[in-house]
Amino acid sequence: MKVDQKGHTVTIKNTQGDFNSFLEKVTQQFKTFEKQNIIIDLSADAGLTDKDVKLFLPLVKQQKKAKKSFVIVVSDFDFNAVSDKLIVVPSLLEAHDIIEMEEIERDLGF
Repeated sequence: MKVDQKGHTVTIKNTQGDFNSFLEKVTQQFKTFEKQNIIIDLSADAGLTDKDVKLFLPLVKQQKKAKKSFVIVVSDFDFNAVSDKLIVVPSLLEAHDIIEMEEIERDLGF
């Protein structure tokens, strides 16, 4: 697991290749990241299903309550198969753009 901090955003990348152990580590260490926007970078993981991505829903709900963003980056994925509660994008650039837009919306009171 690689953690990269940039401003008010933390990017967490799965470097092990084992999705389940990565999810467990992120869940265990979530308290250390909860005050920042989070990007989960799964772009190197091949063969992820929508069920795998949905396992992040409890963390997403906690982030929304804290008024912070939670974006998942997955390349080569059916983005229509995912719940509207999850924000899944194909690139890190789009993830940063979404976080910026959500920050602006929160600043404006939306």
